[in-house]
Amino acid sequence: MTETSAPDLPLIRDADLKKKLAYHRGRPNITPGMLELEIRELVAEQVARDAVVEARANEIAAMAPGARRRAKSKDALEKGGERQDLRHIHSVLALCGLPYNRQPIEEREYRSKQGNMRLIVNAGELLSPEGEFVKQPLPYGSRARLLLLHLCSEAIRQQSPTINIDDSLTAFIKKMGFEANGGPRGNLTAFKQQVNALAACKMTIGTFDEKGGRAKTVNTAPFSSLDVWFPTNPDQQMLWPSTITFSREFYDTLAKHALPVNVHAIRAFSDSPRKIDIYYWLSHRSYGLSEPVSITWESLKEQFGEGHFVTSGKTGGYTRDRDFRAKFKEELAHICEVFPKLPVAVTETGIRLKPADSDVLSIPAKRSTKKRETIIC
Repeated sequence: MTETSAPDLPLIRDADLKKKLAYHRGRPNITPGMLELEIRELVAEQVARDAVVEARANEIAAMAPGARRRAKSKDALEKGGERQDLRHIHSVLALCGLPYNRQPIEEREYRSKQGNMRLIVNAGELLSPEGEFVKQPLPYGSRARLLLLHLCSEAIRQQSPTINIDDSLTAFIKKMGFEANGGPRGNLTAFKQQVNALAACKMTIGTFDEKGGRAKTVNTAPFSSLDVWFPTNPDQQMLWPSTITFSREFYDTLAKHALPVNVHAIRAFSDSPRKIDIYYWLSHRSYGLSEPVSITWESLKEQFGEGHFVTSGKTGGYTRDRDFRAKFKEELAHICEVFPKLPVAVTETGIRLKPADSDVLSIPAKRSTKKRETIIC
């Protein structure tokens, strides 16, 4: 192999190609000419792969932001569920979602339900440095859901109700596709507002089993301890709390009933709280099924149309059934775009859902042969 004709070895970067390179270099009796030929073929393979990656990157760059986010997540998920991609959310919070939209400060109570689960969220107050209690709004939207996912995941990972979040939270925000920008309208400010709303709120988590004649209610605040530093100067940024302590009641039910999800999927749907809720629900239902099931449009609207606001007496969501159906079909199509093997089909009366193994949703866990038990907190 002459120096002028030697192939560019640094071009070979993929692990499998490097392994082949090491193999050829270690072959006994291989001539310099044969080795150069093998290396050139490996370089050509790497160049071809790089061209495919570049073409895909250009294709994704030309997409609208939502489609771009879904495409990136789909590409990541096609590699299979990895342990480091696993996150957890409390099953009741996953299935009985928070409000989708911002509510006026006067709205103090929200109720939602799904199957045998019930959730009541009451807005609370936080103490200011001036010694005055300040009303906080109901937590809502994608950011509140992402925060709960992150905090629940950290509690599971750290195996403690008290978790360190000062370094991990900003990194998580960036991983979800949000810029970590400040200012009155920046994402950091928006996430901090949801930290406050979650810190102040109280929750009533209830489950029941009609056949077994059992019911359980847990009245709890998600967090028993949260230090939020309010700035004395209105132009000064509020700092993240360094630690959060879940209440013992909440942490105990989380440890028992944590729903596993894939962080890449959450990133795909981080622009839509309803898509996050639908993904959570599909993860829970499809993995827990033993046979196909049909869900009516009426049931879907009851769950995803939005819950009931007690203070004002209003019910959120769509007033016309056809508007809800059209939007749900669109959002379900986006989820199936990311998970093309998901066994769900739209019918005239609703949707038809079939059992699915964990790998369909890129969850790195083997499916249990035991029938899933009814959740009782």
